[in-house]
Amino acid sequence: MTLAAQTGWREAPGRPSWRRPALPAGLGLPVLVAAIAVLLGGLPFLRLAGAALAPGGQFAPADALALLASRSAINATLHTLETAGLSALGALLIGGAAAILLSVTDMRGKRPIAFALVFSMMIAPQVAALAFLSLFAPQSPILALIGLAPPPGTPNPLLGRGGIALVMALHHAPLVAITLWTGLRSVPHSLIEAAQMEGAGPATIIGRVLLPVLRPQIIAAALLAFVAGIGNFGIPALLGLPVNYLTLPTLIYRRLSSFGPAGLPDAAALSILVGLVAALGIAAGMLATRRAGGKVEIERPLEPFWTLGRARPFVTGALLLLLAVKLGLPFLALLAEALTPALGVALTWQSLTFEKFAEVLLRQDVTMRAFRNSFLFAGSAALILALGSIAFAYALERRMGKLRRIVEAVIELPYALPGVVLAIACILMFLKPLPLLGVSIYATPFIILFAYLARFLPLALKAPLAAMAQIEAHHEDAAKLDGVTLWQMLRFIVAPILAPAAVVSALMVFLVAFNELTVSALLWSSGTETLGVVLFSLKEAGLAGEAAAVAISASAVILAAMLTLDRLAKRFPGNVLPWRI
Repeated sequence: MTLAAQTGWREAPGRPSWRRPALPAGLGLPVLVAAIAVLLGGLPFLRLAGAALAPGGQFAPADALALLASRSAINATLHTLETAGLSALGALLIGGAAAILLSVTDMRGKRPIAFALVFSMMIAPQVAALAFLSLFAPQSPILALIGLAPPPGTPNPLLGRGGIALVMALHHAPLVAITLWTGLRSVPHSLIEAAQMEGAGPATIIGRVLLPVLRPQIIAAALLAFVAGIGNFGIPALLGLPVNYLTLPTLIYRRLSSFGPAGLPDAAALSILVGLVAALGIAAGMLATRRAGGKVEIERPLEPFWTLGRARPFVTGALLLLLAVKLGLPFLALLAEALTPALGVALTWQSLTFEKFAEVLLRQDVTMRAFRNSFLFAGSAALILALGSIAFAYALERRMGKLRRIVEAVIELPYALPGVVLAIACILMFLKPLPLLGVSIYATPFIILFAYLARFLPLALKAPLAAMAQIEAHHEDAAKLDGVTLWQMLRFIVAPILAPAAVVSALMVFLVAFNELTVSALLWSSGTETLGVVLFSLKEAGLAGEAAAVAISASAVILAAMLTLDRLAKRFPGNVLPWRI
C-alpha cells in the first residue's frame, strides 16, 4: 500500500495537482521561509541601525555618539549593568539551588513546586513588581498581621536599585532553574555511580562532579539572567521611575514619552546601546556552551541520588518558604489591596469588597478593551505562529542545509535582544507608509501584532523543531515517489505529526504574550492598549487597587493556560513543558 493510501489522501478526479511556480524544485519553501525571517528579524534592526548611525541617509554617527557619551546615558548604562549584574547573581544562587534540590534529591511534591516556580516567572514582570510594592507598602495588610508594616508616610523600601535587583533576581531565578534542568538531563548517571563507588557522599558529588560538569550551563544561565535584566522594563519602570532611577529601557521610554516622534533618533541610538550590551551577554553565553566539549552518549540520564531522610521536611520547607516569599505573600498583598475599599483600610469580612474587580472587569471601558486586546493580540500571534511553525520546522530541518544556522540566527534576533529595541525598530520601520501599499500600520493594532510575531517566532519553533528532528525522512521519500506535492506533504503528512508540538507552541506564545509590556508600552495607541500598558498606567495614576485587580485577573488567565497545558502534557513531545521535571 502506498503512503498516499495510508494517509487517506486522494487527488480529486480531473483536478490538476498544485505546482510550485518558476523557482527550481525544492527552493520555493526555503526561499519563502528565509524571506519571512529577514522581514521579521532582519529589516527592523537594519532600519534601527540606519536611523541611529545614518540619519537622513548619510553616515553621520556624531549625534548618536554624543548622546551615548551624555551624563544621562552613562548613568542609565551604569544603573542597567548594576541591577542586571546583581539580579543575575541572585537568580543564579536561588535558581541554581532550587534546580539541584528538585533534580537530585528524593523530596516529595517536586512537580507542584516546579509548576509554582515556573508560574511565578510566567506572570508579567510589572505584576511581580506591583505585588512586592503592595507587600512592603506603608500599612501593608499582610505585614500588619505580624506587626511589621511600615508606618504611614514611610518610603517603600523596594524603590530604587536594591528593590529592582531583588525583584528581578526572584523573577529570573526560574529562568536559571530551567536552564540547569536542561543541563542536568544530559548528565549520565554512570558518573554518579562511579563517585558513589569511591565512597563520595551527596555533597561531594554535587561539588566535585555535578558542578564542574555543569559549569558551561551555569555560566550560560547566569548570562541569560543578566541579559533578561538588561532588557527588563516592567520592574525598573515601577520601582525606578518614581525615584528617578533610570535604566536604559526606562530612559528610552521617558525620551519617547516626553518628545514623541521627535525623540526617535535618540531612542534609536540608546536602543543600539542596549542591543550591544545584551549582545555581549548572549555571545558570552554561546561561547560558554560551545566550550562544553563533545557529545556524551547517555545510556541512563541522571536520577535522584540524594536520600534526604530526616532532612526531607526541612528541604521541602525551604523551597516552600522560597515560594511563599517569591509568590505567595506578594500576591496575598496584591489581593488584599484589590479587596479593600481604600488604601490603609484593614482587610476584614466587613471591609471586603469586590468593587474594584467589578470596576476594571465590567465598567471601565479602557480595562475591558485591554483584556480584549490582549486576548486578541496574544491569541492571533499564537495561532499564526503555530500554523507557520510547521512549515518553518520542515524547511529548517529538511530543506535549508548549511543556511539553516544563518536563518535561525536571524529568527532568534528579536527574541534574544531586549523588547524595547524591537519596539523602536518597529516604530522606525512602519512610521512612514509602506512601499507599494501606500498605507502605514503605525498606531494600529497591526504594528503590535507584527512585533509579537517577530519576537515570539523563536519560542514557537522550539517544540516543532524538536518533533521534526524525530521524524524519519523515509516518510517523505515515499510520498515523493507517490507524486505528492509539497503542499500535500505538509498538509497530510507533516502537519498531523507536528500538530501536538504546534499546540504547545501556541499555548506557550499565548502565556508569554498575554501580559507583555516591554514591546507594547512603546507601540500602543488609543484603542490598542494591552493589559500591561493599562496596569502600568493605573499604577502611575495612583489607582493601586484597580491595578492590583487587573494584575490578579491577568495572572488567573495565565494560571488557567498553564493548568491546561499540564493536563494535556501526555499528548505533547517530552521535555517541552519546563515544569515537568
